[in-house]
Amino acid sequence: SKSLSDEENLKLFGKCNNPNGHGHNYKARLLMSLFFSLQIDPVSGMVINLTDLKEYMQEAIMEPLDHKNLDKDVPYFAEVVSTTENVAVFIWENLKKLLPMGTLYKVKVYETDQNIVIYKGEETISE
Repeated sequence: SKSLSDEENLKLFGKCNNPNGHGHNYKARLLMSLFFSLQIDPVSGMVINLTDLKEYMQEAIMEPLDHKNLDKDVPYFAEVVSTTENVAVFIWENLKKLLPMGTLYKVKVYETDQNIVIYKGEETISE
């Protein structure tokens, strides 16, 4: 965090506090809200075309984040600490712009098998 001293960063972030950065292989799972209030296309039988969803995920997640140094390559993280929680918020905000309103239910980001963040808009749950 740019707002903390080197000593404070080390104390707060431990081994993740590396001035030259460090890497993670995040996994993200998206849950779409498929409540009956959403319109199911009578021809396709789908709320959203899966090909379209794949393109939205490519644009919202893969293009800005894949094989990137979050702190140096992603403008969003120039001022936001690149924690798993904030990666989940980033994905949520990017997908919400592309998906039909009300279809995104939650974003689940795995930093490791033990460090998982679930983000549902303003409500965040850590597992």
